[in-house]
Amino acid sequence: MRSRITFNIILTLLVVFSAFAKAYSQQPSSKKFKVVIDAGHGGDDPGKPSKAGFKESDIALKIALALGEQLEKNTDIDVVYTRKTDVFIKLRERGAIANREKADLFISIHCNAHNTQAYGTETYVLGLHANEENLRVAKAENSVIFMEEDYEVAYADYNINSPESIIGLNLMQEEFLDQSILIASMVQDNFTKDLGRKNRSVKQAGFVVLHQTTMPSILIETGFITNVTEGKYLASKKGQQEIAGAIAKSVRSYKDKVFVFEPTAFKEQSVAVEKKQIFNNVTFKVQLAASSKKLEPKSYNFKKLPEISRVRDGNLYKYYSGSTNDYNAIRKRLAEAKSKGYTSAFIVSFDDNNIKIPLDKVLN
Repeated sequence: MRSRITFNIILTLLVVFSAFAKAYSQQPSSKKFKVVIDAGHGGDDPGKPSKAGFKESDIALKIALALGEQLEKNTDIDVVYTRKTDVFIKLRERGAIANREKADLFISIHCNAHNTQAYGTETYVLGLHANEENLRVAKAENSVIFMEEDYEVAYADYNINSPESIIGLNLMQEEFLDQSILIASMVQDNFTKDLGRKNRSVKQAGFVVLHQTTMPSILIETGFITNVTEGKYLASKKGQQEIAGAIAKSVRSYKDKVFVFEPTAFKEQSVAVEKKQIFNNVTFKVQLAASSKKLEPKSYNFKKLPEISRVRDGNLYKYYSGSTNDYNAIRKRLAEAKSKGYTSAFIVSFDDNNIKIPLDKVLN
């Protein structure tokens, strides 16, 4: 009788331990911030021409590799390249790589060109072109699709002369637009403040490569290879390292602003942040999406997340969850939002007049 009881106890313990071990082994590890770096052009596609003999595809690759090298110094950042050598990669494959990798950010590196001595940097996000110059740049970058054997089938829905046909933004892509603009602004600011480069601003245009991605994505025109002075700078190792450094700094700042940690990682650290962290005269919210679609700010429209609010900002409606002056409380709300599929959600802060203020300034 005693041996049977002992056997049952041991069996029960083994079952419990086995279940616990299985559950533990299935727990996902904390996810690193993943960046896909795309060196524009390559192989049979050299990119924009330069009278000085500079090749856009070579410069873009060197900057991309330098950027990746700097980012890889951060243990919490994973880097994936669309190409690391001088090879031709289809536009749709570049975005597909980022999607398969489930990247948190996609960066495409390019050089600009013009028939004048124009100079300066500009960073693009997906959108409708605001003027003919933006359209010109987009058409130049998109023209590579004609080098693909099956382009008529693969890009049947795209009219290269009409960005409107390329955009077709749905709710998910519009959700990423706000973050794309955020990182693009950081890149331009660092180019200007750290390197003294001319800021040609953040712009929108119908780039096919950005349309292919399902995460915040930017295309950086690092400068004009047709400008005598800027072309030499872009082709120099010093210039390439400085440009990569400014972009890397932007990525790290962006990551710290919008990518706190995965929900599972938050649960593991929640004990350490239970104490309230109150900021007077500041209201924190979690931005879930930015869309041209006007939705009722109701919980059922946002996967039952509570405290939904809606604000119109230009042509977009921005949707938020939560409203508190407790930073730790809003971090929990962010973790909840991410766990329900809003993987690109991020925290925003407002002053007493409901004017958005930079989160990093609040926390510092």
